[in-house]
Amino acid sequence: MRQKTEQELFWEGQFGSEYTARNRDLAQSREPFFSKILALVPDVQTICELGSNRGENLTALRALDPNLKLTGVEVNPVAVEHLREISGVEAVHSSIQDFQTSQHFDLVFTSGVLIHLNPDDLPQVYRKMAALSERYVMINEYYNPSPTEILYRGNTGKLFKRDFAGEFLDNTDGLFSVVDYGFLWNRMNPAWDNTTWVLMKKNTL
Repeated sequence: MRQKTEQELFWEGQFGSEYTARNRDLAQSREPFFSKILALVPDVQTICELGSNRGENLTALRALDPNLKLTGVEVNPVAVEHLREISGVEAVHSSIQDFQTSQHFDLVFTSGVLIHLNPDDLPQVYRKMAALSERYVMINEYYNPSPTEILYRGNTGKLFKRDFAGEFLDNTDGLFSVVDYGFLWNRMNPAWDNTTWVLMKKNTL
């Protein structure tokens, strides 16, 4: 049986629950960004967010297109309870590492989640995201050209910046190519936290 990482235990515990309580009422202000993403992927019908927390991003997507079939995967039990309250969203209580499904999704994405995973697990997670995706993968995370650790609310080993999208491309053997990318500047987009997003598509499309 796989042993949980310190990061998984951290996020499924009290700190993760407190994070869930703090980060709320963001959905409406995040709609403009997701409207842009949906315009870039007009053929998408099924979406899976890995590390969805209480579902603010999925709520935004639901408001933009109620016909989307949405799945959220979340490790924290308090966040999952909120996730289950969102109409039309399938809530899965699992870490990303342990998530197993026979389903495939048109779009698989993360937003402020890979930064909190154990770096040793990232290659496996990249390959899992690629395997889950039928069409597109989006990564929206803190960017740094080389891996670096940041002290996070007094905690070490809980926040890392790196070129996640670049590593994803390197770990998936040329299966994906970049559609578009951008920067969500907090000064202009208060609902976001200075993250870099990269949308990629399978080259078989």
